[in-house]
Amino acid sequence: MVNNTIWFNKNISLNDIPYVEKTMGAHLGMQWVEIGQDYLKMSMPVDDRTRQPYGLLHGGASCALAETVGSVASALVIDTDKQICVGLEINANHIRGVKEGLIIATATKLHLGSSTHVWDIKIHDQNNKLVCISRLTVAILAKR
Repeated sequence: MVNNTIWFNKNISLNDIPYVEKTMGAHLGMQWVEIGQDYLKMSMPVDDRTRQPYGLLHGGASCALAETVGSVASALVIDTDKQICVGLEINANHIRGVKEGLIIATATKLHLGSSTHVWDIKIHDQNNKLVCISRLTVAILAKR
């Protein structure tokens, strides 16, 4: 059987995804949800840590979720013994406001080159309504 996964570790599971405590993601309550052959999903609660003054999900929190899931996806594609990945650019279109519950970001590849990766990240609410569309560009650099 042919394994068509984009991940460097062809047998990766959610338990294998590196996640360091004491990061912004941990502070905001982000959790891994699912990994497929060509996508990665992460959730984040909409609560006092992630809301803006009007009681809605903060756009910066959406961007933090998008950058986290996309950057980790890039790290899962490369050989981390030889390379590192760093964010170059992120943009986001905030489609719908969310006041509570859980949001889920799904990162899928648009481009996996030798020096850059581009990820499409769609964030949905618990009712599967589109909340935010983001695109993340990541630089792939040789490890020094």
